[in-house]
Amino acid sequence: MKKQVICIRWGTKYGPDYVNRLYGMVARNLAPPFDFFCITDDGAGLRPEVRVVPLPELGFTLDGIRHGVWDKSRLWQPKLGDITGPVLFMDLDLVVTGPLDGFFEVGAPEDVILARNPTTPFEKLGQTSLYRFPVGGLVPLWEKFRADPVRIAAEHKFEQRFVTRNAPGGAHFWPRGWVAHFRHHCARTFPLNYFAEPRLPPEARVVIFAGGLNPPDAIAGRWWPHLPVLSRGDHVRAALTAPEHAGSRMRYLRHYIKPTGWVRETWVE
Repeated sequence: MKKQVICIRWGTKYGPDYVNRLYGMVARNLAPPFDFFCITDDGAGLRPEVRVVPLPELGFTLDGIRHGVWDKSRLWQPKLGDITGPVLFMDLDLVVTGPLDGFFEVGAPEDVILARNPTTPFEKLGQTSLYRFPVGGLVPLWEKFRADPVRIAAEHKFEQRFVTRNAPGGAHFWPRGWVAHFRHHCARTFPLNYFAEPRLPPEARVVIFAGGLNPPDAIAGRWWPHLPVLSRGDHVRAALTAPEHAGSRMRYLRHYIKPTGWVRETWVE
């Protein structure tokens, strides 16, 4: 199977440095030859190894949709530039921690293979932070979504649920352990979170950061990006004394993390 990695970027939330870091991590962990594409509305600042593909137009509005990253539905269109065949999609805010070649060796070229979502184990929900699909193979999803985007988004809430439930041939999943979720598999539980930095599971090849906490936050040692970085002692004092944490003091205590060295060492160009 030809090794093709794609990512998508629009707007200003993630700068070109996110794309460049992702390429660097891929290049260190995927045996050549491979192609790396960024589907974007602005290719400025990207390293020369990244092949730029113009961001496809939606042709309809996403107004009225409150949850999910439904802009990623652009990937379900019949064509993505001149890319053909299976592609491995990677979110810009994940961290590559192990070999990636296996992601092109599992399953058949026509399969849709997703990361497992640990937040809903009984639903067997997939996670689209890292998934493989053949270009043009998700057109049935595209046609269904664009016909009534507000209803589809309201019914499924997140685009990953829509993909999981409607993938042609059914959704498949990566082998257990290959993809770790930082908040669920790496962050320490209370009170160990005050004494040990988040762990890297030994079998993890990719760590995804779905749910708000991103690599810069893990590196700095904070759970919420809008809050200042605090020492262990200051975090405890804030939890016990700050009026804004009244009624949620235990939740605030649980959400302390130490700076994560392995993310700092890995998430680089």
